[in-house]
Amino acid sequence: MPEPAAAPKRALGALLAKRWRGWLRAVHRDAGYLAVGLTFIYALSGLAINHLADWDPNFTSFSRETKIAPIPAETPEPEAVARVRQALGLGVPRDVYRAGDELHLTYDGRQIVVYGDSGQVTDQGQSPRFFLRVANWLHYNRGKKAWTYIADAYAVLLLYLALSGLFMIKGKLGLRWRGLALVSLGAAVPIAYVVLSGGPGGAGAPRQDAQAADVRGDDGVSGSDGDEPIERPPLPPRKP
Repeated sequence: MPEPAAAPKRALGALLAKRWRGWLRAVHRDAGYLAVGLTFIYALSGLAINHLADWDPNFTSFSRETKIAPIPAETPEPEAVARVRQALGLGVPRDVYRAGDELHLTYDGRQIVVYGDSGQVTDQGQSPRFFLRVANWLHYNRGKKAWTYIADAYAVLLLYLALSGLFMIKGKLGLRWRGLALVSLGAAVPIAYVVLSGGPGGAGAPRQDAQAADVRGDDGVSGSDGDEPIERPPLPPRKP
């Protein structure tokens, strides 16, 4: 005759065997909801920084021209700067350079050149891309240690979603048949690419010395912070 304590254990085991897949699906669903926001951030920024050779994923360049009232070359520099700031609605410039009738005002990520004799103004600079600059900053872990914990938690969450997804459905639509075929196909893509390309040490792999890598930064574009604007193109020729 079985011991009385064995009956609850068998009942619990039977309940787990019967309900574990349902609980797995419920946790998988909630984990998926939690991962939506970070998945958007990492996916969109991943697409952006995957094409660094084609565009600047952090900044968009602008160049525009306008005219203000002429400023004679003999106008004192402080007065000339004040007139330009008032006409264009500008703040205090970071740097000012005067050469004859030309007045250069430098701001963070922006440069304004005023040709005083004609009043022609050239305004060039770069402005942050909405959302993408912040997403790229997070993707590259520029938040340092604090964001590392969040990124690690997200990585663990993705691992759980991948592993739990293998066992959510049973039968021919589960891992045993269709699931196994799709998992094998998904794993074959990176494996085939590494084999065909030769991997990190292959002949076609780009090489750069350690010093160059350190100067450029881990995003391949910038220096110390990783989201500085790419160098601005030269100013257009002065119009007569």
